[in-house]
Amino acid sequence: MNGGEKLNSSKRQKDGSTKKSKCHAAEKLCVTPETDQVETKQKKSTHKKKTVKTVAELHGKSIADDLTSSSMLLSELDGSSVEQHTSDSEVQAAKIFEWLIAPVKPRKFFSELWEKKPLLVKRNQPHYYEGCFSTAEFDEILRTNNLQFTVNVDVVSYADDKRETHNPVGRAHAPIVWDYYQNGCSVRLLNPQTFSTNMWRLNSTLTEYFGSFVGANVYLTPAGSQGFAPHWDDIEAFVIQLEGKKHWRLYNPRCEEEALPRFSSPNFKQAEIGEPILDTVLEPGDLLYFPRGIIHQADTPAESHSLHVTLSTCQRNTWGDLLQKLVPQALQTAFEEDIEYRKALPRDYMNYMGVVWSDKESSERKAFMNKVHQLVGRLFHHASVDGAADQMSKGVIQDSLPPVISEAEASRSIFGNGERWENGAVTNRVEMEPDSNIKLLRKGIIRLVMEEDQIRIYHCIENTRVYHEVEPRFLDIDSRMAPAVEYLIESYPETVLVDSLPLEGVEDKVTLATALYEKGIIVTMEPLKPIFDD
Repeated sequence: MNGGEKLNSSKRQKDGSTKKSKCHAAEKLCVTPETDQVETKQKKSTHKKKTVKTVAELHGKSIADDLTSSSMLLSELDGSSVEQHTSDSEVQAAKIFEWLIAPVKPRKFFSELWEKKPLLVKRNQPHYYEGCFSTAEFDEILRTNNLQFTVNVDVVSYADDKRETHNPVGRAHAPIVWDYYQNGCSVRLLNPQTFSTNMWRLNSTLTEYFGSFVGANVYLTPAGSQGFAPHWDDIEAFVIQLEGKKHWRLYNPRCEEEALPRFSSPNFKQAEIGEPILDTVLEPGDLLYFPRGIIHQADTPAESHSLHVTLSTCQRNTWGDLLQKLVPQALQTAFEEDIEYRKALPRDYMNYMGVVWSDKESSERKAFMNKVHQLVGRLFHHASVDGAADQMSKGVIQDSLPPVISEAEASRSIFGNGERWENGAVTNRVEMEPDSNIKLLRKGIIRLVMEEDQIRIYHCIENTRVYHEVEPRFLDIDSRMAPAVEYLIESYPETVLVDSLPLEGVEDKVTLATALYEKGIIVTMEPLKPIFDD
């Protein structure tokens, strides 16, 4: 079964092994001295294939005194300080990311740092990320929710080049977790956004900014210990330090083939990773960003515990992943539309093609290679790049958290307005009218996709806060209604009249608007007024 529904236009219907590699330990790179400017230094590599990384550092006595605190900024996202009918989720998302990496500007970050080199921001402002999460909130979550070891919580340790996971079976009761912690184990909360509203709001907003799912892990480490072995991840990582101190060491990918990997690495031994390119201690309010493929490890000093959140994004969201969607579709279309792809291979091709003949030259082999080159080139003409982009975007919609609905939004949507039981009867009946003003709840909550000879609106409204807990949710619509959905997408963040939707009849306009309203996809400018039956 899937999560799809159909809208009728005339009426409403209800850890792995290490493979052999040419890679070797990276050389040490210089890091910058304390300064108020972003600087980089690098040491020339002696290996031609070695990927040379640099580190950008930003230090200052109080570089963020004039910047908004997390508690203030996150409170703005609940709609309390903006006119909801004019709010723009893209603008809000950009503001959140600007706050996350401040004082580095996003344009500079993406042109000079993103996927290229780590960034360290030392703010000397311990309350900067206050309100995102805390150890006290973690304790409350453990006590009031049925968290399970391995599913939600890991307890781990690392010593003598060996990482161990100590998870028992069953619920992660707070006293058991704290007993492991007292005995030197690090504790990892795998999905804080499921239990913490502020983390839910932060991750959901940043997902819209990146166009790629933003997840999070919380790491709580006792003083004088280390929980994880050196490794690289398959995500772009933003580490925000919340409490205590954490000593971080970063290392270059050992070779070009290990830069920007698609999957996480196994655990490394210290002798396998060389010298660090960055050796630093994070304190509350500090930020550390590093690209996927950067080897890292972290431990706590003897005098301090540590609590940090790692925000992650861009997991398998690459050009190669797009081509994995594009090429099979293009090849299928080529089979159907182009006879050249259906012609038989040469009868004798096994006599000159294959590993045995790979270093030999012949006219037959040359002709075969030219034919393959020609067919691969022609494949692009059968490729639906937009279709592949839609399929990638559909995946993002499925990955996404549902949006956090503010009180103001609830009052203007299905979430807080409409029929209710009151004084022994159903009251407050509302209906969409041609003069109702509507807009999408968020810019990034839907994707219009054509598949299986059907036009579908995929949405994340009915997703849960647990990753992929439900099947993809979609609404099937008639093809002639697609322009009206496109109109809503292109008009965002402005509201539009139901009557202005590019459909022929008023009934179709109201039917579509009602269907989108009842799924929570759109909100009205003002709460719909109750209808009192005679």
